[in-house]
Amino acid sequence: MSKRPSGRDANQMRPVTLTRGYTKHAEGSVLVEFGDTKVICTASVEAGVPRFLRGSGQGWITAEYGMLPRATGERMQREASKGKQGGRTLEIQRLIGRSLRAAVDLRSIGENTIHIDCDVIQADGGTRTASITGACVALVDALGVLKKRGSIKKIPAVQMIAAVSVGIHKGEPVLDLDYLEDSAADTDLNVVMTDKGGFIEVQGTAEAAPFSGDELNAMLALARQGIEQLFAMQTAALQD
Repeated sequence: MSKRPSGRDANQMRPVTLTRGYTKHAEGSVLVEFGDTKVICTASVEAGVPRFLRGSGQGWITAEYGMLPRATGERMQREASKGKQGGRTLEIQRLIGRSLRAAVDLRSIGENTIHIDCDVIQADGGTRTASITGACVALVDALGVLKKRGSIKKIPAVQMIAAVSVGIHKGEPVLDLDYLEDSAADTDLNVVMTDKGGFIEVQGTAEAAPFSGDELNAMLALARQGIEQLFAMQTAALQD
């Protein structure tokens, strides 16, 4: 078994931290760090729902995602200055929204909207999976504020959501790819799961040769192992 560029074992996550209450004003805020990938996740509560849900008694959770201009090795132009969001940005924020809507029964939050904002301040691979993992903790805190304000009678049951990347790098399945591995991987797979063991989304792409069923199963097993660790970290963070 060859060592990875970072020196990690194939089944070893990067160091992960979840810092709650990272910003002052948002109802929920978390700085999530997967190694050198750092994302600020905020959850903001707003009374009311989109037009298609008005009068339904159901709430809504939506997400936005973005990268700061110098989150990467070279400065990127802000998408706002271009006048539109890129396809990658739209794909990722839709993924985050879908994932977080699976966390709670939307009827339990009344006609309130929770806006999830994930802002990447430093990118080193796995920004979407880090965003989902951190945003779920921010969402839990925002639900607590809704209860405290009297907007809902009780904090709804939450199905915790976490995500991690896996891939085939130099012929070997590996967990939690950083940028060096992600940019050279034969296969890249993003996995989103619930703490009940269900899959919300599996996004997989073969960059070179197709991957086999056995390789897919090996990657999913690694993802499950990593996500179990993330659930434990989320639980510990919420107990602080």
